[in-house]
Amino acid sequence: MAQTTLCFDFGNTRQKYAVFNGADLQEVILLENTTAGELGKVLERHRPDKTILSSVIDHEPEVEQVLAAASRLHVLSYKTNLPFTTPVGKPSTIGADRLALVAAAVNLFPQRNNLAIALGTCITYNFVNRNHEFLGGGISPGMEMRFRSLEEYTAKLPLVKEDWNFPLVGYDTVTNITSGVILGMAKEIDGFIDAYAARYGNFNVLLTGGNSSYFVPHLKNRIFADQNLIFKGLYAISECN
Repeated sequence: MAQTTLCFDFGNTRQKYAVFNGADLQEVILLENTTAGELGKVLERHRPDKTILSSVIDHEPEVEQVLAAASRLHVLSYKTNLPFTTPVGKPSTIGADRLALVAAAVNLFPQRNNLAIALGTCITYNFVNRNHEFLGGGISPGMEMRFRSLEEYTAKLPLVKEDWNFPLVGYDTVTNITSGVILGMAKEIDGFIDAYAARYGNFNVLLTGGNSSYFVPHLKNRIFADQNLIFKGLYAISECN
């Protein structure tokens, strides 16, 4: 009988978990909160054999105690046994979410140069070479952060929500902002890809994040899009630990 693994991703904006039956991803569920009580209900519902936690927030210490009491828990960090090396200046500063993304890239496309791009609260660019060395990358503001900054740092611009039906040439304030933010992000992503291509030659580009599929039509470069990339990376890491 296949084991049940729960992979928890505590991000800055959303906290979610994925249910794996063996290596098969069954479902991804959004958490209402990350209290020990809420996670206790999750564990009672699924009764997992293993759990793995990737967190970039200050979660309650009791969370790890609850997970460890009900399953074989692994908390992802730079000390984790990873399928790649991290030859950077301060590996302890690498976010757990970025480690999971790189693990997914290495697992899906081994012995290849890979650029994993995550669209979340921030955009992260994560480059791992064919020798499975995670060299780093870049971080820039995500979509919601860009929309909010335009409203917060100006006197009269409104807070705009994403709308994927927008024109290239905005005809009012809202469409000007929408075009500027979304197309601006697309051009930034293409620019990063082109810069990496000029230095490293052929490599895979992996795109993930809740809105990743909406960005694909606006990108000129060929990419591999998967909204659940981080969970697939977490599962791969759980198998190594």
